[in-house]
Amino acid sequence: MGLVRGGVPDNGRVSDVTHVLVLPDRDAAEEVAAALGERFGLAEEPQLVRDALAGEDDAEDAQWLVVLRDEDGRLDPRELDAFVGEWEGWREEP
Repeated sequence: MGLVRGGVPDNGRVSDVTHVLVLPDRDAAEEVAAALGERFGLAEEPQLVRDALAGEDDAEDAQWLVVLRDEDGRLDPRELDAFVGEWEGWREEP
């Protein structure tokens, strides 16, 4: 561990990247969350979040988000784009 200006320890490069995958329904989001671990070997379980569209009360009008942290920055955004596209979803740009 080195020291940077002012004597503050330098713990190396720390990344706190979060990827948000948007899916059309809960079933697709659950399938993606399960498949992500198998395909990419995630250390942490992805989080599922229901995202109701503005002004809509009907659950059918909700999108589902799969949120995953990528602290090491090892997940390739292009690979995630192609992966989630298999379920008619997309990755939100940060």
